[in-house]
Amino acid sequence: VSASGEFLCIVRDVSASGVRLRMFHALPAEPQVTLELASGEQFLIERVWEGGDHAGFRFTDAIDVHRFIAEASPYPRRPLRLRIEFPAILAVDGVAHPIMVRDLSRQGARIEIAGLLAVGQRIKLEAQHLPTLIGNICWRSTPAYGVVFQQMFAFEELALLAAKLQAPGTAAKTDNEPRREA
Repeated sequence: VSASGEFLCIVRDVSASGVRLRMFHALPAEPQVTLELASGEQFLIERVWEGGDHAGFRFTDAIDVHRFIAEASPYPRRPLRLRIEFPAILAVDGVAHPIMVRDLSRQGARIEIAGLLAVGQRIKLEAQHLPTLIGNICWRSTPAYGVVFQQMFAFEELALLAAKLQAPGTAAKTDNEPRREA
């Protein structure tokens, strides 16, 4: 989590003083960011090095490694969800409506719309940098609605999408990623 937005990574190594993260895109410019685990626990970290698709960070305070690995929390783990906001178009029964996407996950999104939608209603969601997404309304708390997508995003696909949506300059492939031949 940084001033530029929320980005996905995978923890590769951890010690009481630092962590090595697998990145899917170039890092935002901020030298200090917050590492948030699936449990919601947050750690302030400072970048030490970056190379290829990995980066090393130092914890600003020493951590309990066993607690970090266990991701201890009084709350149940929930699926990964990024707090990303962007405008989109929602098509319902062939009619297009402007909406705001308020968060995005591998399986769905939370949206806000001025009109009323029914639980179970089939929708099509379109926005810049997104593939066309087909899904269904799975909950509502007007004006907010939950959408479940027909097809899940792969972890890496969501990571790259998050970078494109929040910090377009970071979405370039890292040095160690395979490049496709034309």
